[in-house]
Amino acid sequence: MSKIVAARVVLPEHVYRQEEVTEVLADAVLGASPRRELMRRLHASAGVRTRHLALPLDRYRDLGGFGPANDVWIDAGGRLGEEAVSAALTAAGLAPSDVDLIVTTSVTGLAVPSLDARIAGRLGLRDDVKRMPLFGLGCVAGAAGIARIHDHLQGHPDDVAVLLSVELCSLTFQRDDTSTANLVGSALFGDGAAAVVMVGERRAAGDGRPPRVRATRSRLYPDSEQVMGWDIGGSGFRLVLAATIPDIVDTYLRDDVETFLAGHGLAVTDVGTWIAHPGGPKVIEAIDRALELKPHALDVTRHSLASVGNLSSSSVLHVLQETLAARDAGASARPAVMLAMGPGFCSELVLLDW
Repeated sequence: MSKIVAARVVLPEHVYRQEEVTEVLADAVLGASPRRELMRRLHASAGVRTRHLALPLDRYRDLGGFGPANDVWIDAGGRLGEEAVSAALTAAGLAPSDVDLIVTTSVTGLAVPSLDARIAGRLGLRDDVKRMPLFGLGCVAGAAGIARIHDHLQGHPDDVAVLLSVELCSLTFQRDDTSTANLVGSALFGDGAAAVVMVGERRAAGDGRPPRVRATRSRLYPDSEQVMGWDIGGSGFRLVLAATIPDIVDTYLRDDVETFLAGHGLAVTDVGTWIAHPGGPKVIEAIDRALELKPHALDVTRHSLASVGNLSSSSVLHVLQETLAARDAGASARPAVMLAMGPGFCSELVLLDW
């Protein structure tokens, strides 16, 4: 097994109530269009109360094109990412020079050299640190990043690895797109960065703190390439978001989870904690329905969505941080499952032992 020793989320300083965001973005996209009422309804039903944004809200009216938005992503994302990694390493009692591998994921901006290379010197990472930038996994990448680090640590049990997620979703906002997908996206997504520190089994020897990663499972669903993603062009990232995502959850998730758990002698009812990505109210309801979860099983997920919005790949890591912070030292040792879904369309499951 590998071990999660710290998780930290850092949010931008600009925080707004959902109602404030609604009106500013409605002005920017719709003006006096009758679709303003649709946008207000979508925002009101999104389950989001507040969001943190990379820029002051009034800056989004004039933020033009992919280039300027991506420049902000590099600058603000680098600063937030550096802060998240530093906070997570401090919480883990480790130094930047201890890190053997850093995996960086984002789907809201592009940089070459990648963000990890840009902040490595500022953090004090070693010059022989292994780097693995990931792009294109979207919301699933928080769970998938933990899974891929687990794969690495199985073969390198003395190593220390860091997962860094930087997602500034607000910078992808399209002012000329009146589609329902863009309006839904403008209702859900927020900005933030998250870092998770993991260590291999020999490095964790003698440390009884939970959780440990026991196993992972990836699933790519058939004929679902157009369910979620980006159409990328001169204006940047244009959201593709189908209304059928809850239907995919209803169709596949129960069998996926049962098959995964059965391989480890477990059933859905054996799981004590669910660390689920907060995709949106309908997706959360579909997870609840498909798995027939007990009341309040996804309360942390719902609270995460309400307090910061959907942070793409950083969201499930926010749920992880909040779950770890709320966990009583004397709590039951029943296993936990982390789950997220994203473009592909795909899912990632991570089995944790407490």
